[in-house]
Amino acid sequence: MGSDYFYDYAVIRIVPKVDREEFINAGIILSCEEKEFLYAKIEIDEKRIKVISPDFDIETAKTHLDAINAICIGGKDAGTIGQLSQRQRFHWLTSPRSTIIQTSAVHSGYCKDPVETLNHLFEKMVKSKPGE
Repeated sequence: MGSDYFYDYAVIRIVPKVDREEFINAGIILSCEEKEFLYAKIEIDEKRIKVISPDFDIETAKTHLDAINAICIGGKDAGTIGQLSQRQRFHWLTSPRSTIIQTSAVHSGYCKDPVETLNHLFEKMVKSKPGE
């Protein structure tokens, strides 16, 4: 059996109408420092978003979500934030904000494989629909 690794994660949310505080889960950001792992898995459910806000600008949301992926990868292509350490980038991505893209509170746990854990959390928190 392998070691267990500490990880943090947050759920990425699309908030079509910030003043109403309604949201659709759109992804997971998972950080596991010991494995030098910082990745986001994202999928937009356009039909669910349109139920909340028929005139929501999906393309703008996609641009912001693409930035999350770039910041996770880091480097010069991710701008100034991309130059920060992995831990700093995770904290920047998960800091509270009042925009159309938000994250849940940060949750922690232990895993054997961060990729497997990211996929599991994604299936549980993003792919499954309310009531399932």
